[in-house]
Amino acid sequence: MARPRVYLDWNASSPLLPAARAALIEALEIVGNPSSIHQEGRAARALVEEARAQVAALVGARPDRVIFTSGGTEAMNLALTPGFLPADRRPADVLILSAGEHACALEGHRFAQERVRIAPLDGEGRLDLAALEALLAELGDLRPMLALQAANNETGVLQPVAQACAQVQARGGIVICDAVQAAGRIACGFDALPADALALSGHKIGAPKGSGALVLRDPAANIESMQIRGGGQERGARAGTENAAGLAAFGAAAKTVREHSLDDIPRQRGLRDGLEARLKAALPDLVFFGQGAPRLSNTSAFALSGSAAATLLIALDLEGFALSSGSACSSGKVKPSHVLAAMGVEPGLAQGAIRVSIGRDTGAPELEAFADAFATAAARIARRGQDAA
Repeated sequence: MARPRVYLDWNASSPLLPAARAALIEALEIVGNPSSIHQEGRAARALVEEARAQVAALVGARPDRVIFTSGGTEAMNLALTPGFLPADRRPADVLILSAGEHACALEGHRFAQERVRIAPLDGEGRLDLAALEALLAELGDLRPMLALQAANNETGVLQPVAQACAQVQARGGIVICDAVQAAGRIACGFDALPADALALSGHKIGAPKGSGALVLRDPAANIESMQIRGGGQERGARAGTENAAGLAAFGAAAKTVREHSLDDIPRQRGLRDGLEARLKAALPDLVFFGQGAPRLSNTSAFALSGSAAATLLIALDLEGFALSSGSACSSGKVKPSHVLAAMGVEPGLAQGAIRVSIGRDTGAPELEAFADAFATAAARIARRGQDAA
């Protein structure tokens, strides 16, 4: 009998929560368009607005500040524009991107390239706050917008969001925080992440793929330049008929993680630390990335110098383990991790980077089996390399 597969790629996508599945199935029976005024339309609208309130509660915001999108990528693309206007209606002049941002920020902004600056990371993968301060000083009277992840999707390293917000906002700047990986894994309300807007993704917290949100902190803020134009849905911020069923599930997932997910952090941290200890004992040359910085409790990124991540992933997949070499958006492409490059990791080591990310259903036996399988696969691949030489 085949051994059950072990899913260790929760940062790429989390399995559906039971509450989200139930909400999705129930919502699929409601036929109305949320913009219609008849009874069926009002029933669909009620689902959307309940979800809006649930997502708002997750980050401590007003429901009318939640703009629903198709996911985190669209949310970041929507926010990263000079047309993001705070209460004083003065647009940003320059966009600052931390060097480790997700591709949705690095490639998805709407600033002219000459108006973009890159802020470096330190060796542990955290934004270099001294370098940020120097960059802000160079801008003089220009208004900055900073895009900064709360938690890096590849390494799990937590970014100094509160400190960076203080620096940028002291100069009248704007901060857009990608909280996609943080939601449900750390405190992610505006009190902990005092940015001007937070981006969220439903499928990272146990909702179906295809739902997300941009949440604005200031009731007076708005976005002047829409990306999707049409019927004026989402209070004019994002056109298109709302995905009522997907959003109902997103809301149910947000409610569940707000009430329960942080309780599992100590257990997940213990599992992650136990995995790293077991791997290090078997493979003393293994290097863990960001281990000296605060990290998400569920994430471990590591590599062996000279090992190819693609080869390891295929071998482990055949053994029944699902995991990634970094961002799920980039792991299918043959190119080095820009995050590890920004951390100063040498290319021969970076090419072997593996990411394990766990969740509520992961247990110690699965991780012990993975550690053994990884050590065996790494040793086998190393022997083949020696034989070929």
